[in-house]
Amino acid sequence: MSALYNLIQGEADVADESDDESFDEDTGEVKRKTNGTNGANGHLDDSSEEEDDDDEEAARAIRDGFIVEDEEEPEERARRRKEKKKRRREEREEEEAGLDDEDLDLIGENIPGYERRAPSEPKLKRLKRGHKEENEERLPRGVNDIFDSDDEEDNQRAFEDRRQNTRGVPDEFADFIEQDFSEGEGRDLEDDDAEVARTVRRGLGAVKDSAGLDEAALEDLKEAFGDGGEYDWALELQEQEDQEDRRGDPEYPDALSKAIELKDVFEPSQLAERMLTDEDNQIRAVDEPERFQIARKPYKNLVLTDEQFREESVWISNLMWPKKRLDPDLREPFQKSVAKVLEFMITDEYEVPFIFQHRKDYLIHAAKVAVTPDPYNPNAPQYVVSAEKLLNQSDLWDIFDLDLKFRALIDKRNALQKTYDNLKAVSNIQDEVFEEMLPMAVTMEELQDVQDYLHFEHSSRLADMAIVNGTTINGTQRRPGASKMIFEKIRNGKVYSLVRAFGITADAFAQNALKREGRQQYTEDPAERPDDMANSETILDPPDYSSGPQCLRAAKAMFAEEISLSPKMRKVMRQTYYMNGVIECFRTEKGLKKIDEQHPYYEFKYLRNQQLSDIARQPDLFLRMLRAEEEGLVDVKVQLQNYDNFKKRLYADIESDNFSEVADAWNRERRNALDMALLKLDKIMARGVKENMKTECENQVAKACREEYLKKLDQAPYKPKGMVLGTVPRVLTLSNGTGTFGREAICWAWVEEDGRVLENGKFIDITVGDPEKGIKDGGDLEAFVELVMRRRPDVIGVSGFSVESRRLYDQLDDIVKKRNLRGAEYENEDGQDVSDPLEVVIVNDEVARLYQTSDRATMEHPGFAPLTKYCVALAKYLQNPMKEYASLGRDIVSLSFDPSQQYVPEEKILKQLETAMVDMVNLCGVDINDAVSDLYTANLLSYVCGLGPRKASQVLKAINLNGGVVSTRAELVGDADHHRLPAVGPRVWNNCASFLYIEFDITEPDSDYLDNTRVHPEDYELGRKMAADALELDEEDIQAEQQENGDGAIVRKLIKDEAQEKVNDLILEEYAELLERNFNQRKRATLETIRAELQQPYEELRRNFAILTTDEIFTMFTGETRESLCEGMIVPMSIKRVTDDSIEGKLDCGITGTVAAEDISSRMETPKLLFAPHQTVQAKIISLARKTLTAKMSLLEEQLRRPYRKDIDRMSDEWDGRQEQKDKESMQIKNDVSGRTQRVIKHPLFRSFNAAQAEEYLGSQARGDVVIRPSSKGLDHLAVTWKVSDNVYQHIDVLELDKENEFSVGKTLKIGGRYSYSDLDELIVNHVKAMARKVDEMMLHEKYQNGSKADTERWLTTYTEANPKRSVYNFCINPKNPGYFFLCFKAGQNAQVQNWHVKVIPGAFELRKIPYQDMRALCNGFKLLFTNMQNEKRR
Repeated sequence: MSALYNLIQGEADVADESDDESFDEDTGEVKRKTNGTNGANGHLDDSSEEEDDDDEEAARAIRDGFIVEDEEEPEERARRRKEKKKRRREEREEEEAGLDDEDLDLIGENIPGYERRAPSEPKLKRLKRGHKEENEERLPRGVNDIFDSDDEEDNQRAFEDRRQNTRGVPDEFADFIEQDFSEGEGRDLEDDDAEVARTVRRGLGAVKDSAGLDEAALEDLKEAFGDGGEYDWALELQEQEDQEDRRGDPEYPDALSKAIELKDVFEPSQLAERMLTDEDNQIRAVDEPERFQIARKPYKNLVLTDEQFREESVWISNLMWPKKRLDPDLREPFQKSVAKVLEFMITDEYEVPFIFQHRKDYLIHAAKVAVTPDPYNPNAPQYVVSAEKLLNQSDLWDIFDLDLKFRALIDKRNALQKTYDNLKAVSNIQDEVFEEMLPMAVTMEELQDVQDYLHFEHSSRLADMAIVNGTTINGTQRRPGASKMIFEKIRNGKVYSLVRAFGITADAFAQNALKREGRQQYTEDPAERPDDMANSETILDPPDYSSGPQCLRAAKAMFAEEISLSPKMRKVMRQTYYMNGVIECFRTEKGLKKIDEQHPYYEFKYLRNQQLSDIARQPDLFLRMLRAEEEGLVDVKVQLQNYDNFKKRLYADIESDNFSEVADAWNRERRNALDMALLKLDKIMARGVKENMKTECENQVAKACREEYLKKLDQAPYKPKGMVLGTVPRVLTLSNGTGTFGREAICWAWVEEDGRVLENGKFIDITVGDPEKGIKDGGDLEAFVELVMRRRPDVIGVSGFSVESRRLYDQLDDIVKKRNLRGAEYENEDGQDVSDPLEVVIVNDEVARLYQTSDRATMEHPGFAPLTKYCVALAKYLQNPMKEYASLGRDIVSLSFDPSQQYVPEEKILKQLETAMVDMVNLCGVDINDAVSDLYTANLLSYVCGLGPRKASQVLKAINLNGGVVSTRAELVGDADHHRLPAVGPRVWNNCASFLYIEFDITEPDSDYLDNTRVHPEDYELGRKMAADALELDEEDIQAEQQENGDGAIVRKLIKDEAQEKVNDLILEEYAELLERNFNQRKRATLETIRAELQQPYEELRRNFAILTTDEIFTMFTGETRESLCEGMIVPMSIKRVTDDSIEGKLDCGITGTVAAEDISSRMETPKLLFAPHQTVQAKIISLARKTLTAKMSLLEEQLRRPYRKDIDRMSDEWDGRQEQKDKESMQIKNDVSGRTQRVIKHPLFRSFNAAQAEEYLGSQARGDVVIRPSSKGLDHLAVTWKVSDNVYQHIDVLELDKENEFSVGKTLKIGGRYSYSDLDELIVNHVKAMARKVDEMMLHEKYQNGSKADTERWLTTYTEANPKRSVYNFCINPKNPGYFFLCFKAGQNAQVQNWHVKVIPGAFELRKIPYQDMRALCNGFKLLFTNMQNEKRR
């Protein structure tokens, strides 16, 4: 019964446990909770009174002013807790060591004359009496009172738990639902139970010795009271805890020495998520760039030889050269440049940003070009330097990726070579084809061809070798497949003589096909016909091959298999397919019905003869074709042009040149075998070409996303007028969100240049009035003007979620002009203080939309409304777009960079976006001291060259341990003399040093100016030499200055004297030649960098802040692009106002549409007779003003009869017009047979959609949005589709009764024979919206899981494994049955996961046909149902 009671009581969410009072339904009295005290006497239920005394003493000290609690040091608090815990432990040990009264009485029974002590009240009597007395005060409870009080529930649960513990028998349903009391209350109950259950450890042996009991009595005693070891496990745990506390204490030398590790506390998935696994720690520890470690992990044991390294440079150059479009004369310098970059990456372990910044001279080809001597200028230079850029930063990332691919290639090649070497050693064979083709294989496909050939030709030997070496799979030897066994039997039998009789080997035939210059191998004909030879005794091999035709078929199959597996033949086919292959698209039966002219896939529904080069130029088209193929709408096929001619050429390569009946017969069989081989090869090649084209197209789209992301990142902070580029502005941002301008609140936020949000608020009406028309100013206009005058922002930012935000922008621009609001003053070129009119800009809000609902926003601004958080993000975007993008982390992939990125795997997009961020962060550099104190700057640290998320966290940790401040770059590698821990190793430091800058402070003697520049420490001497030359100091002056002020003294003097411009007088070309001649260092570009940095350290190199274009603003406010909304399209328009000469309406995207009188109707009726407000009609876009967000529309029937069709530029042979016309005629016949009439209903939610179109339309809408549409069941039915959740839509069939005619809406609308409504509005409000509210209530409940049913069941299993004695339940959505949810529960660790269906009905939930009004009732009802089921099972 305790389990059933707990089941019911477990989670009855009737009263809030945090309240101080509860309501007694029986008496009507308010009862105050005791909060851990006994209601009878007010005493605490905890027996550890010393702790309470300490707490009271501490509280009294605080009241008296002796202790300031908030200022107490953490170390002091920890020390006091440790002492208190130690004191309690010692007292408990003394208590357990002593004998209580019962012990003395038991011993005294055997002592003559011993007087038994008077019975005293038990130690725990007060606690027990407290419960008893409290229970005695309560009235008997009935069924209706089960869920009355959480206090009663807690007490009863504690009582049942104690009773269960006393029995020692666990109840499998005793804790079916996890407890809902708070952490503090739960801890109190556990302490109470522990006090009750605590017992002194005694052995029964001592009782036997002292009391003189015999064995039988002792057994009875054990059975009644136990043997005293029931709680040994608890005492052992306590002892372990005590030892943990004593660790390091000299008084307890035996304390445990092993520290608890993170993996002992957290789940592996949690450690992996937080990058705290052993592997992550290894990455932190190894002195190698983090991105290199992760990328090269599969090949970390692979070491390239010098020959392979040279091969790699040629291999990569050959792959990259066709795309570079450089002069042919630069082929050799290009290859050398690639080889040098590989050396930097592999040998020196330099990352891409370091190579691009500090080895730039190796990426440029510089040549001296002689010039014609000038007779009038004898001092004119004799030559000029012509520089050609060979590699850019994107090329360096490509080299990095290709290096990984080459390593995979070499790894597989080495594995194949090892297999072949073992085969030679064991079987003493030599395969010339393998030895020839393996070194020639330069792609993974060609290596796979060689591997397939090896396993085909030597399958039995490889199987024997595997058996000898003990290679097993699941305990059995590795064996070849059935088809290989058949071919192996043919190869080892008589029939193989017939294969050799074909007169040419597969390799020889492939050699003929591969070299077109001249025929290399000749075919010999046997003396017998093939059928006669097959019937001869030398060929027949019973019982498997007992007839001639059977032997001939087997021989042809074997020969065809040898041809299809020949690496050379596959190379021939692959080359042919890439040169002459075409891609064609064929619609399926499903595609015929679903892809109409308005469908986005119609563009390729009948596409034919697309060259692979054309596809490569349209990667988005091919990826959409593949997506349509996945959806079963089309078949994408790769075919060869002029296939018959190609086959004829192959026939000539395999046939003999003889003229005889025997030769003709053999040539016929050779052609048949070749046809069989080509069938296999065509499938292999077509599949391979499609996969390679898919990969190439995905890479192109991913790179396009990278380039677009680079444009977004390449923005400096918005530059205030008169300020230097890179200055952070003070920003005021406003937004009306989705609200209507002038009627709903406008949120605003003021953000200082340091990112602090100092002020925020709301305005309602800030419109400017018109005194001439008697229109007053808006009520909040003066408050807005006062805010601007007081704060003096550098810029006002505006954005929002609808076209109404454009009206807000226009209004703000009008206020600035009419009130002459101006920005901060600055000094112009003439030295005068001036100010310009304040600029209002529309801000890109893609980051702000994600930020406003993020956990990060809640943590940073817990009290702000979501729209205010949105404004904060807009302001920070204006201050530094790069930091805002970096703060998104992996969420960056949710932004749209290319329309086709949805067809590319997320990881591939993320990888390319990361490279863009790495490039831009290292271009701008990171102030390392800002990163320590500012989270937004710290987000950039993981993108710094050489670092990553793991090493970045390690750097910050080390800096904090060193005091929290970095004074010089050299400190990052540690300083033993000054007791500074290393933050990074030497190799990583080489990568990151120049990209982490430290602000120069001329008052600090240790501060080095070059630490604040892009100059790498390896080039500091060059920088100091240039500074000395600019100051014209001789060697003695330099030494004296450095001896007095350190190594950085010369540069410090240059800055102090403000003589930076003198470096422009230096002739760097001669200095660069000297360095290259004497030290073999190419430093020309590096010297230019040093000169620029000496004048302006870490100058802002990003472009000016990008103001959004008209198209970008249009897309941001409407969600439409030029492809999705343009002139000629027919779209729904909701009519807002009808006059005698015009109609105004709104498109779904929010654009205002206007219909002029001549575009309304060709009939003579006035518009008011034809149309009414709130009616939704189909209208054609005549013109679209993207800047003003308005459109001119037409309702003329002749216009609507001409549907929009996208113009696609196609050649005549690229579109199957005949098939298109045939399909149209077929569909027209079907429509004529069905005779359906399209209904149009005057309701704002009506759309002429089918089910698929309704789902597509609602896809971007909010949960609970509705579409009313025609029904396929006839004119007396309507269909209502509403969005239950993402990708979950419910289609409701509505039966219309009492119709005036077949086109009108019925006066009675019935759903499922159960619900009736009088009109559509009532149905929407009382049926659909009522269910939508219940869906929201379900999804917002704490027991709801967002994942799938499988995810929820995994969570339940994991929970019960972690809590074996607990049981739990959760809800999750049922996507296959819209409107239903799963109630998943697991009654203990060993129980199976079960699930019940919960149906959403208007205003309630239905579980097992029983309705429940809310989630609380549903949870309680579930528990009662489960309880009853368990009771029935027990009966």
